[in-house]
Amino acid sequence: MKKIITISREFGAAGGTIGHTLAEKLGFEYYDKEIILQAARTSNLDMDTLLRWDEKVPANFGFAQSLFNFYNKPLGEKLYAAQENVIKTLGEKGRCVIVGRNANSILGEFENTLHVFIYADYYWRLEHMKKKLPDASEAKLCEELNTIDKARKKYCAYYTSRDFGVADSYDICLSSSALGVDACVDVLYRLAMEE
Repeated sequence: MKKIITISREFGAAGGTIGHTLAEKLGFEYYDKEIILQAARTSNLDMDTLLRWDEKVPANFGFAQSLFNFYNKPLGEKLYAAQENVIKTLGEKGRCVIVGRNANSILGEFENTLHVFIYADYYWRLEHMKKKLPDASEAKLCEELNTIDKARKKYCAYYTSRDFGVADSYDICLSSSALGVDACVDVLYRLAMEE
């Protein structure tokens, strides 16, 4: 049986919903934004600062930016280190589903893990987000889809030197738009239960 499941996801692909449902079905703990709260306790940063930096890199970061400049960003580095420590502690306890925050990379050497990437057709994601945020305009949701996906790609590259969403960084990649949320949960449940 897998003791740790990490889920990376495109924005709006229902990765959080899949992760939460899977955790309930397995009787595991579920972690997403909770990691930020735990990191706040250990890093002496206020919550507003943590939320501003969550799954983001500095605005002036480019893919060609030098490591020298990276290490001159103590706030982002401090937050990432705090989140990394929390994720490793959760991984050591096991029986958890962790969504986002490069958990697949951070826990890459841990045993009994299942690293998952959830993606979906752009228009499916847009419709999914319309249901979750009915008061938001379509233009605003399109902007969020593009902005957050881009930020997650940068965040992954910045901290792990890996490409976000590339299959060889995960054990399995599932399309929630092709399979549906329930089928994704079922597939992952079966994989998690295998010896």
